[in-house]
Parts: sequence; structure tokens; C-alpha cells
Amino acid sequence: IQTHGGFSFGSSQKDGQLMHAESSKSLWSGNHKTVIRDKNAERLSASTATDDMVATWRRKSSDSSSSRSSVKENNETSIKSVNSSPSSLSNYACEERKHADKEDDRNDSSEREDDHVTALDDEEAVAVQEQVRQIKAQEEEFETFDLKIVHRKNRTGFEEEKNFHVVLNSVIAGRYHVTEYLGSAAFSKAIQAHDLQTGMDVCIKIIKNNKDFFDQSLDEIKLLKYVNKHDPADKYHLLRLYDYFYYREHLLIVCELLKANLYEFHKFNRESGGEVYFTMPRLQSITIQCLEALQFLHGLGLIHCDLKPENILVKSYSRCEIKVIDLGSSCFETDHLCSYVQSRSYRAPEVILGLPYDKKIDVWSLGCILAELCTGNVLFQNDSPASLLARVMGIIGSIDQEMLTKGRDSHKYFTKNRMLYERNQESSRLEYLIPKRTSLRHRLPMGDQGFTDFVAHLLEINPKKRPSASEALKHPWLSYPYEPISA
Repeated sequence: IQTHGGFSFGSSQKDGQLMHAESSKSLWSGNHKTVIRDKNAERLSASTATDDMVATWRRKSSDSSSSRSSVKENNETSIKSVNSSPSSLSNYACEERKHADKEDDRNDSSEREDDHVTALDDEEAVAVQEQVRQIKAQEEEFETFDLKIVHRKNRTGFEEEKNFHVVLNSVIAGRYHVTEYLGSAAFSKAIQAHDLQTGMDVCIKIIKNNKDFFDQSLDEIKLLKYVNKHDPADKYHLLRLYDYFYYREHLLIVCELLKANLYEFHKFNRESGGEVYFTMPRLQSITIQCLEALQFLHGLGLIHCDLKPENILVKSYSRCEIKVIDLGSSCFETDHLCSYVQSRSYRAPEVILGLPYDKKIDVWSLGCILAELCTGNVLFQNDSPASLLARVMGIIGSIDQEMLTKGRDSHKYFTKNRMLYERNQESSRLEYLIPKRTSLRHRLPMGDQGFTDFVAHLLEINPKKRPSASEALKHPWLSYPYEPISA
């Protein structure tokens, strides 16, 4: 802003209407050369100049661009309120620029608000999509299965007794006619029954009325359903589940009816004095079937965790067909693995020492089972985990230093000098155990060299060197051409 003779004007004006005055002349001059100094004359001259400027501004204003037409009414109002003072016109020019700036600011602000709203919409859409994804992921983590409750009509109340009494020729749940009592185990009893709906003979496992047994049996049902679903053609030698339900305060599991387990059958075969059943060709056939079952289970991410002769049942004596049963202790490899698994005589060294374990513990168990079927005796006879380790070290060999160092429970069985010990239960004194040195060849006199090599292959103490079920199936002994199995 420049000031001359008491008037204030902008330093420039559109279309060149206002110019800077020369230093030797008055800003406003007439046709005469004499500078008018009379104040009245100055006011008159200033008034005339102001009128001229207003007229000029009005003419130029009418030619202004259409972009300012929206503020025309405001401009006219401002013009009407302008005093005869030139400073009022200057102030109006400033106000006009401010008004235009505000319009630009409002436009910019509106654009920013639109961008912000769009960004918020995008963020909200992304958040909703993420929420939907999380919900679907959570749904995929869970699945359900129904449990039938079978009860008499128009009757309530508890059963008179907690035990389930089996009565021959009775009918369970209006469907299963009881024909034979098969036996009992730690948390269940088994019966043979005739299914009145299908006409099939089945095995019914009656779980004892105990919360822990109930929960474990639900796990077995879940895993049997899972395994059967992935083996619809029944190719992999695993038990088939037919039905399950809750009846008279007990969980009942209905499955296919099989024959004796290998422990009972081997004992009967030996005591009867008849022809030896478990010959090399039959042991080869049983081995292949067990490995195929394990390969299938392991392929589903499952570990059996309790493979033993009692859990391998005969399906056909003449054809030497077997089935692997009892998934009640099984688990997924991704589970939080329990440190107390496997029946002790078939327990792998890594489990005893408290090392991480995987599906190869089942391969170790199978090696123990085959040696037992060959000789009729438990390979690693023991009465404690320490005595079991002594047997393993005496027959198979020493335990790797790395396993002893990393084992969480190694200190329970070994001193710092790697001496095996156990505490006497009566005197509480520590006793050193000296493994009796022998060999697997010596322990398997009735087995041929190929069989002995194969069992030794399965009984590698270090699980890193032990084969998987798939790898074991490639061993040469399993393709050795024995004579065909006779009926």
C-alpha cells in the first residue's frame, strides 16, 4: 500500500488504471502546471478524481470474468456503501481479494473434506473386510458333531446304579441285541451285539460313567469320524465307526466287530501247542498293513501314541488281515504334546527322556511289537522307566550324548557322568543300573537276517535316524518273496 497526500491505494490495480506518481509531481494534476495548494481545492480535486476512478472501476467491473459473478451482488452492496473517500475504494479492493481467497479456501476445504470422507469410507471398507476375514478364520477353526441322547419316553430321573449292567439277550436302545460279553478295559467294557436295523454283528464299547473317560472317548469318536471320512473305501486298516450315542448315563460307541487282538491270539497260539501262526510271511504281511495304517494316520497329521499288540486286532485269520484300533490316546502333531504317552514297554526313548517327539514314536512301537510276535516275549522287559532304558541300552546300544543333554527328564535317570540309576522304592537309596550287553540278533533267534535288520531299522534310538512309516515301507525285507500265506 502506497500513501500520497493522505490517500491510500493498492500498489497496483487491474488493467493499469492506477499508476505510481512521479516524485516531482502531485498524484493528481489538472491541465494547468501550477500545483493547487488550497485545501478546498485539494478536496475538490480529490473528489473529482475519486468519481473518475469509481466510474472507471465500474466499467471494468462489468467486463470481469464469469468466475466472479457469484459475488456480484456483494460487490454492488460494497460499492454503494463506499464513501467519497479514496481509502474506502482501496479497502474494497482488499476486501474483494480476501473474499476471493476465502472462496478458494472454502473450495480447497470442501475438496479436502471430500478426500477425507473418501479415505474414511475406504478405511471403513477395509476394516469390515478384515473383520469378515477374521470371523471366517475363526469359523474354520471349529467344527461340531451331534451326540444322540437315547431315552425312554415319559421318563426322567437318574439311573438307580452308576454301573451299566450287561444282560445277555437284552436290547440296548431299542436296536442292539446283546449276544456276547467280550471283556473289559481300564475305562470301558465291550460287548458283541446284533444290529436289528442293519442285520450286522457289531461291537459296542460302553464307556464307564466318568467325566475324564467320557471326554477321552469323545476325542476317539472325533478322530474315528475324521479318519473314516478320509478313508471311505476302508483301504488303510483302521477301525470303522458305525454309531455312537448317550444312553442310561453312559456313552456307547458302535464299531465293526473284529476278532482277537494280537496279544491274546499269540498267547492262545503258543499255549495251544498248535502250528506257529506268526511265521515270517505273516509277520511281513502284518508289518505292511501296520505301516500303511501309520502312513495314512501320519499323513493326516495324527500320531497314534499307543500302538501295542492289544491295539492291533485280527480281521481274518486265514487271510492274515488286521486292523489298528483305539485312537483314544491319539493326537495331532500340532497339539500340545503330553509327556505321558505310550504303554511303557513300547515307549520310545525320546518320550522317556522328555524330548520333543513326533510320529516316529509309532515306528519305535511297531519295532517292539514285531520282535514280541517273533519270540513270544516282550523285547524290553522292565518294571520301571529306568529299567526299560537299561534294556534298550543293553540290546540296541548307548543313547546319544545330545539326547541326554537336551532331554528335560534325563536327570531323573542319568548322573552327570552318564551313569544310569534309579531310586529304590523301599530304601529310597540310589542304585546304579548296569545294562546287560546282548544283541538284537541274539534276542530274535527265530527271525531271518532280513527281519532282524528291519527291526533294527525301526529301533533306531535317535529319532533323527529312525525311518518314517513311508521310508520303512521301502525296506528290502518287505519285498522279500516268501511263500504265499496259506489259509
